[in-house]
Amino acid sequence: MSDSTAAQTEGRPVLDIWYELQCPDCRTALDDVHALRARYGDRLELRLRHFPLAKHKHAFAAAQAAEEAAAQGQGWSYVEAVLDRVGELERGGEALLVEIAGGLGLDADEFETALIDGRHILIVDADQAEGKAIGVTGTPTYVIDGERLDGGRSQDGLRERIEAVVDRLLG
Repeated sequence: MSDSTAAQTEGRPVLDIWYELQCPDCRTALDDVHALRARYGDRLELRLRHFPLAKHKHAFAAAQAAEEAAAQGQGWSYVEAVLDRVGELERGGEALLVEIAGGLGLDADEFETALIDGRHILIVDADQAEGKAIGVTGTPTYVIDGERLDGGRSQDGLRERIEAVVDRLLG
């Protein structure tokens, strides 16, 4: 996505956010995501991209669960709900993922089935492969207009850098 046409959808800039649901830094990054949504609304497309890290044993299942939530129409709500409980995921595992889904009114039985049958594995694998191909090594990592911004080192100043790129693209 190095050229501005590929980095925009329907004339809107696209911010890809490479994240994982067992990452405490991704929970912190939600504040920036909320601020970007408030500032730009529909003028900026935010796309969550999966990048489960091997050091987090439930991250891959959580990514699949997020895809099931999206299939049931509540992807963002689910992601935020899981990140709000990121500290519990290590011990709660897949049961916690299903519990959160039920709490949001999603079909918990379908969540369990999706985690067993692996229907969303290819989406998660494709995101992770693309992330690796563009140099993502940790989460959160942001990509906008071909520029990669690594939030795993520090969130400090990232929102301002993203806003500068978006403002230029919206020009």
